[in-house]
Amino acid sequence: MTKFVQAPQPKKRKVLSTNWLVIFADLVALMLTFFVMLFSISNVTAERWKEMVDALTEALNPSDETIKEAVEPEKKIAFKMQSQAINLDYLQAVLEQKVVRSQSLKGSKLTLLEDRLVVSLPGSLLFNSNSAALKLAAQEPLFTLGGLLGNVKNRIGINGYSDEKNFKDAKYESNWELSLARSITVGNSLRKAGYKGDLMNYGFGNAHNSYLKKADSIQRQILSRRVDIIISASGRKK
Repeated sequence: MTKFVQAPQPKKRKVLSTNWLVIFADLVALMLTFFVMLFSISNVTAERWKEMVDALTEALNPSDETIKEAVEPEKKIAFKMQSQAINLDYLQAVLEQKVVRSQSLKGSKLTLLEDRLVVSLPGSLLFNSNSAALKLAAQEPLFTLGGLLGNVKNRIGINGYSDEKNFKDAKYESNWELSLARSITVGNSLRKAGYKGDLMNYGFGNAHNSYLKKADSIQRQILSRRVDIIISASGRKK
């Protein structure tokens, strides 16, 4: 009877674990980082170290000003492009001497509003009836005023008003056309005197502004034909 003898099984070879290599590599990397840090500290001056600390502090805890500059870059650029405006209260005091108390511009009025200073010049002192040509007597005071405004960095506009009744055979056919032409004439006079900034010209015909309610009856009658120089509280573009 045949007997089957089971062949002996070969012994399994023990596989060594390589996990220790990962730990060893981490240890070497940490030690290298530590020595590099020691080397860098030994060569950093106190001034450069402070700069690094300040930079890290700003990056980890930015100030409100930094956040505002990052969020509103366009507003920052627009602000830089504007000139520094002069305080309107100061301008009012200066123009009080140069305009209101000037005999050549008698009847003029200053009105300080929340965001602008309005210099109202009587049209009868500047122009003849139905005309946008500047009177000779008005050229000198406007030249002086233009030289003064040439040093002002505020944004300036010029509004013309007229209240003529008879346009028959006149160069202009309406109060609107006449008021705009007078506004442009005053603007050109200021430019000739040395004003370099932009001027916005408007014609309002025989419209009346609400701030004239504070004027007395004589002033209202005089200023129904007028040119307003609007000096804004904000600076003009460079």
